[in-house]
Amino acid sequence: MQGVLRNRGRRDGRRDGLGVRLGAALTPLLHRLLDRIDAGLAEGMIEATLPGGMQRRLGGRKPGPVAIVAIRNWRALWRLATGGSVGWYEAWAAGEWSSPDPVPLFDLFVRNRATLGNAGRASGATRVAKRAWHWLQRNDRDGARRNIAYHYDLGNDFYAPWLDAGMTYSSAMFERRGLPLEAAQQAKLDAILARTATASGERILEIGCGWGSFAETAARAGRRVHGITLSIEQKAHVEARVAAAGLDGVTVGLTDYRDVTGQFDAVASIEMVEAVGEAFWPDYLATIARVLKPGGRAAIQYIAIDDAIFDSYARNVDFIQAYVFPGGMLISERRFREIAARHGLAWADRTAFGPDYAETLKRWRIAFDAAVAAGRMPAEFDPHFLDLWRYYLMYCEGGFRGGGIWVAQVTLIKE
Repeated sequence: MQGVLRNRGRRDGRRDGLGVRLGAALTPLLHRLLDRIDAGLAEGMIEATLPGGMQRRLGGRKPGPVAIVAIRNWRALWRLATGGSVGWYEAWAAGEWSSPDPVPLFDLFVRNRATLGNAGRASGATRVAKRAWHWLQRNDRDGARRNIAYHYDLGNDFYAPWLDAGMTYSSAMFERRGLPLEAAQQAKLDAILARTATASGERILEIGCGWGSFAETAARAGRRVHGITLSIEQKAHVEARVAAAGLDGVTVGLTDYRDVTGQFDAVASIEMVEAVGEAFWPDYLATIARVLKPGGRAAIQYIAIDDAIFDSYARNVDFIQAYVFPGGMLISERRFREIAARHGLAWADRTAFGPDYAETLKRWRIAFDAAVAAGRMPAEFDPHFLDLWRYYLMYCEGGFRGGGIWVAQVTLIKE
């Protein structure tokens, strides 16, 4: 991925010239796209500067976020029209649009998801090609290993400078404003452990153990934890972590969730289901049902997308799937819950906390920017790759602020 991005964001005269010619030829079409966005902004507004200096205000009918955007090249709007969020990122990387703060823009597109419709999604041949590519990244056993390695095996030294000291790469729970990130992450881990309703000495399977923060929390509370991951980097970190802490109640395996054997008193899985994919939700839930003892509980933290736009989302490939996490997919709560029920897993005590994820992402981005500025990121990651990740953090933060995606915890009880 790093090599692919080395030349992104570098302008040349040929590309700028293409933008001028494209704008001249397609100006009426591109203005119609702006008209669609204007009509679809039920809340908030965009203050846009168009190529040539023209000012245009979109939306503004009701209060909401205000996004300031400078479109330097008409090609940016063409990319948005044909490539959706993927094209919009590529336009940003190429310097074709900019904003002093893109988060409100991403917030607006999610907040107005119903009225904007498909204004920000890929269309035509571009959509078909991206869907074919995404199908090739599906999470069968080989694909899951590739996809996890692509994202998590960037190296522990990449993640350590901007995550909290516990290396927790999932949403924190802010019980009060101003709570330090590490304390909010610990509150989340404690909440997951409480959902398992386990006692000292009982066994928990953690599907997707990350860098071991939950395993350490549970082990310190007397539980025995078997964590599984497909990331070589994460496995090595967890093993070193529990050894340094003197915890002998933790084991970790480089294991696909479908291949887990044995029975456990409980299961924990924190933001792993987004790496499964809709086609494999039945396998994931069947595994949980198979390994749980009767009456056992699975504590799941997941990211979901509004069911009203799930089908449109699933038919497209977004920026994250294309550039950050191939094979990734947010869940439809309704469909996921229906599959859980078919496997004898009762859905209980759902708690959503989407704004907490927006705050978590903001804290990560501040730390990320500080690490980049201080030269603490690994040298092999060039500026274009680091810009990609900064965009990713802003994109996700805006999505959670807009309310169309959220994070939640639920307890699944084996009946």
